[in-house]
Amino acid sequence: MATLVTDLRDLPAFDYTDAELHGPRFHATMAALRGRGWIASTPLGYVVLEREAASFFLRTRSAEFPGMKIAELFAIEEGPLLEEMRRNILHLNGDQHRRLRGLVSPAFTPRAVERWRPAMRSFLASLWDDVREAGRCELVTAFAKPYPSLTIATVMGASLADAPRLHEWSNWIQRQFDPPVLMSERPRIERAVEEFYAYAGELLERRRRTPGDDLISQLIAAESEGDRLSDVELVNLVLNVLIGGVDTTQSQLAHALRLLAGEPSQWAALRADPAGLAGAAVEEALRFEPITPFTARILVEQVEYRDVTFPKDTIVLVSSFSANRDGIANGERFDITRGAGAGGAAGASGTGTGASGTGASGTGASGAPPRLLTFGAGVHYCLGANLARAELQEALAFLAARIETLELDGEPVYEGVQGVYGLASLPLRFSVAPQE
Repeated sequence: MATLVTDLRDLPAFDYTDAELHGPRFHATMAALRGRGWIASTPLGYVVLEREAASFFLRTRSAEFPGMKIAELFAIEEGPLLEEMRRNILHLNGDQHRRLRGLVSPAFTPRAVERWRPAMRSFLASLWDDVREAGRCELVTAFAKPYPSLTIATVMGASLADAPRLHEWSNWIQRQFDPPVLMSERPRIERAVEEFYAYAGELLERRRRTPGDDLISQLIAAESEGDRLSDVELVNLVLNVLIGGVDTTQSQLAHALRLLAGEPSQWAALRADPAGLAGAAVEEALRFEPITPFTARILVEQVEYRDVTFPKDTIVLVSSFSANRDGIANGERFDITRGAGAGGAAGASGTGTGASGTGASGTGASGAPPRLLTFGAGVHYCLGANLARAELQEALAFLAARIETLELDGEPVYEGVQGVYGLASLPLRFSVAPQE
């Protein structure tokens, strides 16, 4: 007979809202939790810690992203933020989600995102020129923040001069998923949504008049069996791309460079073969320090799993941080060479479409490491995973080819693990490679 989850005794308690939970303390806390079982209690509900459980709750049709529950809890009953929440593809399910996904997915296939790589390299070269002579930089400001903003501006078909504004809007709109910030800064988040809607509407009209080789022009032309996107759907999909592709890539790049700066032998390995090892280095950074360490789900019906009954409306946090360590030898060690052997090339090549979210438990073919859950799994697998991987691969390959030694130039300043887990500051010191 199944046990009601509320009747489970001696579950470890975990407060992921703790503002001091980051960096080494976060790693130690999660290791201790994993040592006590597959589930822990949280102030919101429960967190699942093992790969199999994480995959189950990400994939089950009995669970949804709790976006509209957030609106209900925070009494968001009108205004642009409510409109955005109602139309966010994360919050849509069933036929409505399948329709939008089918229309927009062709723009984010591995082949489709390849065309943006030359632009990425151009942005990296310009940013590198600004810091090369100094031999040190604050990485977040110098690289991690502007690079994805410039890339997204290019992908959208926006002016590069608008990249800072796009970053600011993304940063604020993304904070709707951070309950403490939503509680204290809701007017600023509302204003960001409203400003972006106005901006995107104007950009949409310009692209209707003068189509280009960009995402908005593609979405305007997108058609499946005679079905097209409405203007409202177009603007909201572009917003989803913006908020899903700026802060996330910024934060993952910063963590990747933080990890590599702390491991001279790993940086030397990457330097020895930047083109060949950049993909594996990206996969290891995504595995070891996922910038979405927790993904929330709310059950829309009662679920029984592992002889435990989870009632309807139970909130479950899925820990990709913990799940990514299951089935990995020495999973607590950051090692960019672990994915460079059999099966590593496939993972590093950015073949992550919706289908690549499958196989979330067990090991991959040819003894390859299990699939990451950093980008989720199932029908809501991250739409922009291929673009993010390409940006990260280009950045690591570019810098490794130009920097001989890399080290921390001070302590990183961590942000919280709620929402997007990033770095506020990452001071680095480096020596330029001789050929430079």
